[in-house]
Amino acid sequence: MMFERFTSGARTVVTGAQAHARDLGAARVGAEHLLLALADGTGDAAAALAAVGADAGTLRRAARRDDDPLDPDALRAVGIDLDAVRAAAEATFGTGALEPPARRSGGHLPFTAEAKKALELSLRHAVRLKQKRIETGHILLGVLHDDHSPATRALTGSGVDITALRADMTTRLTNKAA
Repeated sequence: MMFERFTSGARTVVTGAQAHARDLGAARVGAEHLLLALADGTGDAAAALAAVGADAGTLRRAARRDDDPLDPDALRAVGIDLDAVRAAAEATFGTGALEPPARRSGGHLPFTAEAKKALELSLRHAVRLKQKRIETGHILLGVLHDDHSPATRALTGSGVDITALRADMTTRLTNKAA
């Protein structure tokens, strides 16, 4: 099984992604939830994300906007400022007033095909770099593989250069192995 090769930090990312998905009211764990868990962590991936200014709070807001069923641009075209509506609702009813109710069942949420692919690619990145264990950095490289995923859109929406982040993460992993 692939998860036997995961370090404890990498396993923590997978369980953390479950918690993020649940907190955001998602029905499935996506690559964006893996990204949030990576940013929350303490490993090389968290350091690489922090180095480009991609902290968990910023990424969470970007992931929430990307998953928004309301189209802010379409609403703006008819004179509605969605951010102003959210701010007013939160001022009156509290933070997260317009967010879907969080899933609190505590049960296992299934992974999206994209998240599964990111985890599979983490193994491939470890093999490519001739490393026996899957670290948080390998998971980050797997998450960054798809330029159109919600995770990479959250990063690019936060001003992150994905190519530079991939290069930095690869360098960190190869330097650690040396």
